[in-house]
Amino acid sequence: MKRLVLVLSVLAAALSLSVLAAPGAGIANGDDQGDDSYSIGLWGDVPYSLDQQTVGVPNVIADMNRSHLAFSVHDGDLKQGSGSPCDDALYVRSLGYFNSLRAPAMYVPGDNEWTDCDRASNGGFNSLERLNHIRATMFDTPFSFGQRRIRQDVQRAPYVEDRRWSFGDVTYVTLDIPGSDNNLGDVAPDPAEWAARNAATIAWMHQAFAEARARHSKAVMVVMQANPGFDRFDALRSPPRNPQTLVADFVAPDPSAGEGYNQFLVELRAEVISFAKPVVLVHGDSHYFRVDKPLLDRNGNRIEWFTRVETPGDNAQSASNDVQWVKARVSKGDPEAFSFEQELVAPNLQAYVP
Repeated sequence: MKRLVLVLSVLAAALSLSVLAAPGAGIANGDDQGDDSYSIGLWGDVPYSLDQQTVGVPNVIADMNRSHLAFSVHDGDLKQGSGSPCDDALYVRSLGYFNSLRAPAMYVPGDNEWTDCDRASNGGFNSLERLNHIRATMFDTPFSFGQRRIRQDVQRAPYVEDRRWSFGDVTYVTLDIPGSDNNLGDVAPDPAEWAARNAATIAWMHQAFAEARARHSKAVMVVMQANPGFDRFDALRSPPRNPQTLVADFVAPDPSAGEGYNQFLVELRAEVISFAKPVVLVHGDSHYFRVDKPLLDRNGNRIEWFTRVETPGDNAQSASNDVQWVKARVSKGDPEAFSFEQELVAPNLQAYVP
């Protein structure tokens, strides 16, 4: 009996060590072998102020750490778009946030931390140099962030910010598709950079769906930063476009606005229709929490198994405490695979006047 107790003690110690292993240890290739029901955290477009940096985001991280998440994804914009420098300290601070999360943490670069860094109010940096800095300092290993990390599949260099992993029977993929028209707009558009990255990103998206088919995944989640727009009913928050052709409308003062997403949307729609199982697109950018089904086919039929989730973010209407997150629940018996709810972090709620 003493020998049996000793063996069990050794096994328990080994299991404890595997959980407390140094960063880099985790689920090989992000491939979970556990329960088919789990929760993930989705957040983005924060922090935009000093209060959010020092109070709001730490409160969100503490809330997610109490929620026993499988992993979390920040869908971009680590600071406000103007009046805040894209210096190296930004990325160091952001790494600190991500690595303070207990569960594996993922991140998609947003326009505020690279595309728009060429604005004079952001320091007048070269946008591509800032993106390459992000790649070299935040995506220099095949592992996620977080106190417990998982290994991910990585896009070929230099597009190492594009990642893919599986958890349970769902395939997840991140794509570097930022705001400011995917680097075709704003202060210094870069059509050559856009063309190369756009082609690589679309290829990576196709590979993710091929992997999902090979694995017999029940669903795919795609995460990116930009709100590309899907129709003409959301012109205040995204580029208006023909919902059947997915071609952006020509509108003043920038007649090319929205063209940076046309090809991606057409290719994504083809994959969604072919996959014929739940597909979720998560993005930030316009800071407005919603869950809807905005994708139509060329005949104007709504594609019911496609869901768009936009994470909440900094909004003037919610003062400086608008720092919340979205819980996505993956349930074995749910035919749509996912359900979503906004998690209100009580300490971050402002005082309201009736």
